[in-house]
Amino acid sequence: MFDNPLAQVVGLLSYCLGVYCFYQRDDRRLKIVLLAMQINNCIHFALLGAGTALLSSVFSVVRTGVSLRTKSGVVAWLFIALSFSLGLYVSSSWQDMLPVMGSCMGTYALFFLQGIRMRLLFLISACFWLANNIYVGSLGGTLLEATLITVNSRTMFKLYRE
Repeated sequence: MFDNPLAQVVGLLSYCLGVYCFYQRDDRRLKIVLLAMQINNCIHFALLGAGTALLSSVFSVVRTGVSLRTKSGVVAWLFIALSFSLGLYVSSSWQDMLPVMGSCMGTYALFFLQGIRMRLLFLISACFWLANNIYVGSLGGTLLEATLITVNSRTMFKLYRE
């Protein structure tokens, strides 16, 4: 896990961005901070040499940016189909599909859901990314997803109480 300190530092930056992201109660602001975190994740997974996670992160950047402009179901399903099929193509083990599944769930959440329901699917997606980050040896990513699960749960509870 500590063989690549630069990758781990970049991953820790993603951790900070991710925590800030899921404290957001405003859906649009959440998506903007999420976009910044995902761009950083691309660099992190490239430095780790985690190809499938990098591919899923690139798709996440594009789809999050697009989701700020449109809620088109056709666009969402196109992202899900492309992400899943390319993930299958480049994966060499079932573990390589963990970030792909997380990315597909995140895509569905961004395009079709709002509020608590969107955050709930992000929570499930985070579980897939957590498993991936443990698998590829990402310290920042593992901390990020574990914390996001907690922070996102707290924010959902606050939104529910309101």
